[in-house]
Amino acid sequence: MSVRVAAPPAVELKELGGGPLDKAGGGGGGSGACAQAASAPPNPAPQPPAESGPPGSGGAPAPAKAPQASAMKRSEPAPASSRAQQQPRLAGDGGDSSGGGCGGAGGQLGEALVSPDGTVTEAPRTVKKIQFADQKQEFNKRPTKIGRRSLSRSISQSSTDSYSSAASYTDSSDDETSPRDKQQKNTKGSSDFCVKNIKQAEFGRREIEIAEQEMPALMALRKRAQGEKPLAGAKIVGCTHITAQTAVLMETLGALGAQCRWAACNIYSTLNEVAAALAESGFSVFAWKGESEDDFWWCIDRCVNVEGWQPNMILDDGGDLTHWIYKKYPNMFKKIKGIVEESVTGVHRLYQLSKAGKLCVPAMNVNDSVTKQKFDNLYCCRESILDGLKRTTDMMFGGKQVVVCGYGEVGKGCCAALKAMGSIVYVTEIDPICALQACMDGFRLVKLNEVIRQVDIVITCTGNKNVVTREHLDRMKNSCIVCNMGHSNTEIDVASLRTPELTWERVRSQVDHVIWPDGKRIVLLAEGRLLNLSCSTVPTFVLSITATTQALALIELYNAPEGRYKQDVYLLPKKMDEYVASLHLPTFDAHLTELSDEQAKYLGLNKHGPFKPNYYRY
Repeated sequence: MSVRVAAPPAVELKELGGGPLDKAGGGGGGSGACAQAASAPPNPAPQPPAESGPPGSGGAPAPAKAPQASAMKRSEPAPASSRAQQQPRLAGDGGDSSGGGCGGAGGQLGEALVSPDGTVTEAPRTVKKIQFADQKQEFNKRPTKIGRRSLSRSISQSSTDSYSSAASYTDSSDDETSPRDKQQKNTKGSSDFCVKNIKQAEFGRREIEIAEQEMPALMALRKRAQGEKPLAGAKIVGCTHITAQTAVLMETLGALGAQCRWAACNIYSTLNEVAAALAESGFSVFAWKGESEDDFWWCIDRCVNVEGWQPNMILDDGGDLTHWIYKKYPNMFKKIKGIVEESVTGVHRLYQLSKAGKLCVPAMNVNDSVTKQKFDNLYCCRESILDGLKRTTDMMFGGKQVVVCGYGEVGKGCCAALKAMGSIVYVTEIDPICALQACMDGFRLVKLNEVIRQVDIVITCTGNKNVVTREHLDRMKNSCIVCNMGHSNTEIDVASLRTPELTWERVRSQVDHVIWPDGKRIVLLAEGRLLNLSCSTVPTFVLSITATTQALALIELYNAPEGRYKQDVYLLPKKMDEYVASLHLPTFDAHLTELSDEQAKYLGLNKHGPFKPNYYRY
């Protein structure tokens, strides 16, 4: 297995002018997190099956009813008119219930009652007490014991590796009917899609139009390359987060000539109204917020396995789509020209396939391109980590002790944001170079075991598995917040919390309290899945950078002459990274300095770039 840099683009867009691209080796990885999601109203959806793997993994479903716990019970007050008829009015009471005190002069609980005939009598001096439910009762409740997952586990775990149990919750609209059981058609009569509610299309269209305003590069690419139709004949099957930003990308690919079929790479990040808008526009979309494990793989299969339609390009986020085709339809790779992968998790799998000699088509590693690493991973996470935590917990960050696991680009962004808010930040790392960077940036480098008892927040950003184990969870302080900012949901061992002695309490959308027998509880966000895309939003402008990089990678692989790319994993050439960045500069009214002929000759560069070698890491 070798790391390669893509050759010069086969289709030169007009703005890509300049000399030929230099070939050079490049590499390096980092923690990744990308794209966007928004929370839906917290109405629990039907429970997914107990077994977690894809269909055919040997697991048997064991449905159980989720506990709906509440620490306080409250009865509905009777209407004001009804109360007036049932009891005499306090003297001096004008009927305004806005006051919150005990009432009466001198702080008396009640002074006089006025009967209907005008007689005034002394009011009884009784004290009304607020009645609380027994706060310990929820600790003793436990749903039916959950069946264990089959030992046959899918190697693809980024989006679905969790125990679906009585403690698993999803969001949905008021309609609890599964989209798979609905017969829906768009206004054109097509039913080749599966979304929550096609009637939400108008609302989703407005969101897409708003996103277009913050995605200048994609809109410019759509305008400049639409006449050339560089993707004419391309049949792209995609598996990414389905958000307004992804919709702009899909419609751009369609404008450039491609046919698209799409599924979601995360069961919580889909915006139902955007999926409906795409379906109304004629895209074959199979996704809704709150899918079960079985739904997730069913949607991917519906994208791939369709009569009369064979994909020839793959756009993946996490590797689940690529894995499914390898597992179920390996013959499809005979017609597939290439794979574009944008997450660190998916890229790792591609390199594993390449090393084992099983990668049978060229693949483009978008995750390690500069425009993805430095912008989507660093700047996006720097802004969205605070948004996700604030929306779910309403917490104040000043003075809180936080441990961030991993100091890649995602970890760097999270640490910078939390430090700026006054938090005390610790970092864990395995890489001595990243560890030294953390130290030089003013963070204390520790092992997780050293601080687990004292920290208020634990954030994982590694792309690894079992970073936070059951032992760590047992030792955490009461009300410690646990969340994940990496693409894969394997970083926190959530499965170990599905045991009879622990009680799960859903307190709001994507927020669970996991309660120990002694009353200690931790706050688990998004069941260990990607925090920012499951619980909040991410900046549209940053996603424009990543989406443009994906579009250019698809154009390059699709139009490359036979033999240019081998069955290996390639990095985007520096020239393409620079072009993506240049498309976003006009937004800031930024003006680039141009080299003179003498300066270009002195530096040994082409005046139009690339300006850095492919091995240069910014």
